[in-house]
Amino acid sequence: MSARTAAVTVLTQVLNQGSSLSSAMPPVLTKLHPSTERALAQEMCYGMLRWYPRLVAVLDCLLDKPLKARDADVRCLLLLGLYQLIYTRIPDHAAVTETVAAAKALSKPWASGLVNAILRGFLRDRDRLLSEADRDETAATAHPAWLLEEIKTAWPDDWRAIIAANNQRPPMTLRVNARQTRRDDYLAKLAQAGMTASSAPHTTHGVILDQPVDVERLPGFGTGEVSVQDAAAQLAAMLLDVRPGQRVLDACAAPGGKTAHLLELQPDIDLTALDSDAGRLRRVEENLRRLRLPARVIQGDAALPDAWWDGAPFDRILLDAPCSATGVIRRHPDIKFLRRPEDIDALAQTQTRLLEALWPLLKPGGMLLYATCSILPQENERRITRFLAAHADAAEQVIGAEWGRPVSAGRQILPGEDNMDGFFYARIQKH
Repeated sequence: MSARTAAVTVLTQVLNQGSSLSSAMPPVLTKLHPSTERALAQEMCYGMLRWYPRLVAVLDCLLDKPLKARDADVRCLLLLGLYQLIYTRIPDHAAVTETVAAAKALSKPWASGLVNAILRGFLRDRDRLLSEADRDETAATAHPAWLLEEIKTAWPDDWRAIIAANNQRPPMTLRVNARQTRRDDYLAKLAQAGMTASSAPHTTHGVILDQPVDVERLPGFGTGEVSVQDAAAQLAAMLLDVRPGQRVLDACAAPGGKTAHLLELQPDIDLTALDSDAGRLRRVEENLRRLRLPARVIQGDAALPDAWWDGAPFDRILLDAPCSATGVIRRHPDIKFLRRPEDIDALAQTQTRLLEALWPLLKPGGMLLYATCSILPQENERRITRFLAAHADAAEQVIGAEWGRPVSAGRQILPGEDNMDGFFYARIQKH
């Protein structure tokens, strides 16, 4: 299997079967050797989905008639070919030749002629085709129309910057384990390994690599010296401000990055990591094991505490709520296609249920940190404003910070600001 046929296999699962990249890609990429082929296939999967609406608009200009539904793989291959010609440094002749060869590997030799004709047709008329495609705002921004409208409505002065950030490759950001080393020492260790990096702003342990690398190449990764986590996500543990001896709940813990960070900052806490997904919960356990950190890991629905709660209240609760993930599109471009307009209201209802279910579990004087990786107000500030209005014993603890911006309740980071993902945080204290 070549990198291109592997990418087609993954992309057809995402676009036609509704799979996520994170679930569809790993089993396919393991079949590729060497690692350069895996890296190329991964780059093609992410890149094609990042620019999918624009690539589709160009392809529609080139096709005389739509392809049949059974030829979804051929359509993916054509889009992949266009992606290589427009957005990569692969020489044009190599992109065309290898993509034509991939058509034969798909057991559709008839498609090789079509692929060759379409890609060479694009090369002959590149500027006109791109200009024609960009007349449509959905194509020009590479965002579905409904999502583009949501972002414009929410952030009328910032939507162009958000779109631009969403279409950029994200940096690889690390979190240095405070229990094992200091950030400056780890930066020196990276330099010795030939990797250039800098400190992530607004964090005490964040590091941004100049160039992404395989995690296994990171010094000390296997022994828990460092983890991969965006700088915005690293703010959660700092905002929760846990103290020695406190009882802490991470209510939607998977995959465990924030759970681990809390324990790295303050090992002397009684921490429960909860998640409803057994498969994702295994990742929490794997991360804790690699980092050699102790926590009580429980499978359960945070909205139904009677099934798992022992009755002892918590001093701190982290609710990293399920959300639209509209703040992390640059890391997960498949969100543009997996998310639907009706999902937003459904997610907002889930967020409200979780807040209502967890609030009674918090001690008087305790604090709940509400977090999402969304940039939509209906999931963020409006959830918190309504919750505060409905609970006399709840008060916002205003977040004073140099990152993000204050909103009507909580604080919002937009994608790309200080090289961070889009995140929302609000602290609620119980009287």
